[in-house]
Amino acid sequence: MKVSQVRLFVPNVRECLLFYRDLMGLVVLHGNENTPYAEFQTGNINIALEPLLVSQPNEVLRKPHAFSAHDQVAIIFKVDDVDATFEQLKSRDVEFVKEPHDTPDWGHRVAYLRDPAGNLIELNGGN
Repeated sequence: MKVSQVRLFVPNVRECLLFYRDLMGLVVLHGNENTPYAEFQTGNINIALEPLLVSQPNEVLRKPHAFSAHDQVAIIFKVDDVDATFEQLKSRDVEFVKEPHDTPDWGHRVAYLRDPAGNLIELNGGN
C-alpha cells in the first residue's frame, strides 16, 4: 500500500488553488479557478482540493490560528534551503506563523505557514 494523494477539504477551493499555484508555485495537474476541485503535483504524493463535506455554516469552520497543538494534520514540504524558500514566499506576501528556526532534537531547519483554509504547512530542510 502506498499513499498517492492527500486530499484537503476546504471551504473555498478557488482561494486555496490560487494559494498553492500562484504563491507556493505548485504545478496544477487537474482543475482551474472555475472547477470545484484541483490537484497539484508535489513529487510522489499529490495534494488535491475539494469542497468541504460538512453541512455547517462557514462561521463554525475552523479559522486560521497561530501555530498550536490543536492541528490534526500538517503538510510537510521538503525543501533544499528553508531560508531561501522562506524569503521567496515572503516576497510573494505569504504570511508565516513561525519563521525559519532549527529543531536540534530532530536535526532539521523548519518554518511554518498556513493555507487559506487554515491547514498547517511546514517547510522542512532536514535530511
